[in-house]
Amino acid sequence: MPSVKDRFLSMLISSDDYISGESASKLLGVSRAAVNSAVMALRNDGYGIDSVTNRGYLLTSRPDRLGAGDIGAFLPADRTSLLTVLPVIDSTNNYCKDLARQGAPEGTVVISDAQTGGKGRRGRGFASPKGMGIYLSYLMRPVTGIENISEITCWAAVAVCEAIKDCYGLDSQIKWVNDVLMNRMKICGILTEASVEAESGRIDSLVIGIGINVNEKRSDFPSELDSVATSISIENGGAVFMRSELAAALIKRLDALASGWPADHGNYLESYRKYCITPGNAIAAFTTMAGDSEPKTGKALSIGDDFSLNVIFDGTDKETSLKSGEVSVRGLYGYT
Repeated sequence: MPSVKDRFLSMLISSDDYISGESASKLLGVSRAAVNSAVMALRNDGYGIDSVTNRGYLLTSRPDRLGAGDIGAFLPADRTSLLTVLPVIDSTNNYCKDLARQGAPEGTVVISDAQTGGKGRRGRGFASPKGMGIYLSYLMRPVTGIENISEITCWAAVAVCEAIKDCYGLDSQIKWVNDVLMNRMKICGILTEASVEAESGRIDSLVIGIGINVNEKRSDFPSELDSVATSISIENGGAVFMRSELAAALIKRLDALASGWPADHGNYLESYRKYCITPGNAIAAFTTMAGDSEPKTGKALSIGDDFSLNVIFDGTDKETSLKSGEVSVRGLYGYT
């Protein structure tokens, strides 16, 4: 259960008027002294809180923080019971997988303000500096086979694009299969990891890991990512965006994804085709996750009904359907 401080912060963020100490204590089920302690702690954390005798407390300013109270203000009250917010962790996916093994239900969410061992695809790391991005893992327990993991990853990419639009009113794009872009530079990576029942081949649990670059400056990225990565802030003139609001919008979109699987296939496919910029471009493809010795070059044609990428490789006249692997798109990430 969220702390008194977090629950009171959610109340303050959600209110446009003063909240009296008496009403806050009744709603929270705590003493007036506990409310006063929460106010002091929030002020120490950088929140501006005005207090007026006989009127109560009013939130006048807040920092960009990823706390349970900040995020919970934009979610239904009962949704926060499945939300874990951490200051730092090696990997939110690892933490979420541990919760899954302990029997955590679908909809469990883990968010951290920083990661020391963030994971990308093909064994790469994912830069996760403190206080800059959103590092979120979402637990699903879908009734499906392992072959459908790539489709769920595509659904998650749609959820990210739509959450960014919901929250900030900004457009983003998808590079097949799981990179979310803004102005043709990467702002988000998605890594899905499954636990599979050995006998049935069915997925027992699926963790969707999402890392979004929100407020990073150019200097916050390693030099090797200069031609690849950007942030929402960089692409919008250095503006600072409230990460808590985007985190809540993303949780809502992932809840819709989980409840819509697999019946909403057609809607997500239509949206994925709208957001994906890969078709029509020259590509280089590593067609296995283990990595080929050399990529195959060709042209991306379209997104198939199963979210595969239909391509024609150079030197052939036969269309090939890619369901996994990694694709570079000419003009993106240094591929010329």
